[in-house]
Amino acid sequence: MPGVLDILDSILERALKSSVFTDRNVLLPDYVPPVLHHRDEQIKRLGMIVAPALRGERPSNVFIYGLTGTGKTAVTRYVMDRVFQHSQRIGASFKYIYVNTRHRDTPYRVLADIGEGIGLKVPFTGLSTGEVFSRIVKRLNQMRDMVVIVVLDEIDFLVKRHGDDVLYKLVRINEELKSSKLSIVGITNSVYFIDALDARIRSSLGEEEMVFPPYTAGQLRDILNERAKLAFKPGVLDDDVIPYCAALAARDHGDARRALDLLRVAGEIADRNGDTRVTISHVDMAVREIERNRVAEVVRGLPLHAKLVLLAVAASTVGGRRMSTTGEVYDHYKGLVRRIGLSPVTMRRVSDILSELDMLGLITARIVSRGRYGKTRMVLLETDVKALLTASREDPMIDDSGIVELLARELGVTM
Repeated sequence: MPGVLDILDSILERALKSSVFTDRNVLLPDYVPPVLHHRDEQIKRLGMIVAPALRGERPSNVFIYGLTGTGKTAVTRYVMDRVFQHSQRIGASFKYIYVNTRHRDTPYRVLADIGEGIGLKVPFTGLSTGEVFSRIVKRLNQMRDMVVIVVLDEIDFLVKRHGDDVLYKLVRINEELKSSKLSIVGITNSVYFIDALDARIRSSLGEEEMVFPPYTAGQLRDILNERAKLAFKPGVLDDDVIPYCAALAARDHGDARRALDLLRVAGEIADRNGDTRVTISHVDMAVREIERNRVAEVVRGLPLHAKLVLLAVAASTVGGRRMSTTGEVYDHYKGLVRRIGLSPVTMRRVSDILSELDMLGLITARIVSRGRYGKTRMVLLETDVKALLTASREDPMIDDSGIVELLARELGVTM
């Protein structure tokens, strides 16, 4: 019988020579391809907006929105890279700084990244955001005639969690600059985000607006075909794999990122199994794995009461995908909290938690009118229940309480 070390050696040897991939990296979300298909109009429009930077003028601030996976980030980085390369050739003073505010999720870290992008050394902690901002202004005033474009990706995440103070400072920064100039490109998945901003920020940030439409199934097939040529060995994909991935992603609002993830994970599953062809069955396995991994990653980072509220949303949807009121969710939540032996948080706090879960994409929460009874918020779980229960089990307090087993029985889920 082969030992564990022999099996591990076999796995590692197999990893050195993939059975299906030639370059898996081209399917990763941060890869920017040399050609972006079906986004010519958006590339031209953004290029025309930022081109004045090459002659030392401040471009208009731009607000870009569209659903997840519609190419907003890829187009923005593609255009900025081209503008920077052109500025290097002609000797123009231009920089662009990209910050994903979901990953750099405090105002301090956002400002620190901007500062470091213009050559400041900012300590990890220890300064106020006001001090970091003052240092950015001072540094920009030392960089004569420099044009800087700051790309704030997932900008709604920063504002919803920490308010709009940093954004207000950035859109007004040119009032404090002598010769250098700074413009903002804000990117969000929420088409309603800009409407919720302070009027002073909205007028400054929304000097130019761009909307990215979802991809169609045909457009997604074109994108996947081009990437597949670079990512996979010839002939390893069954003919129906790419159309199937494209159809699944088109159903999810034309999300190119999901289409690429499905194709990549399907290839990884085939690779791990030692298969020499990628088939629809691998894609079906990829669907389950992506959902499980996404839910596990998000749920793992939630505080205990947020996990319990999410489980309460699941509990309140027994009998099908019906929407529940905040009150119904709160009643289920109190029952789960009592089972653990804790005190419940207030209804107001649960309402805030529901907003946070909505922002994370785990639920949908929207206000609906009930006529003379006023308005109420209706909540719908947008997460695979089994994946949610499995991820929740990782929390010892939830696991020891037997909540997962109880909900699994009530929801008819086999664990």
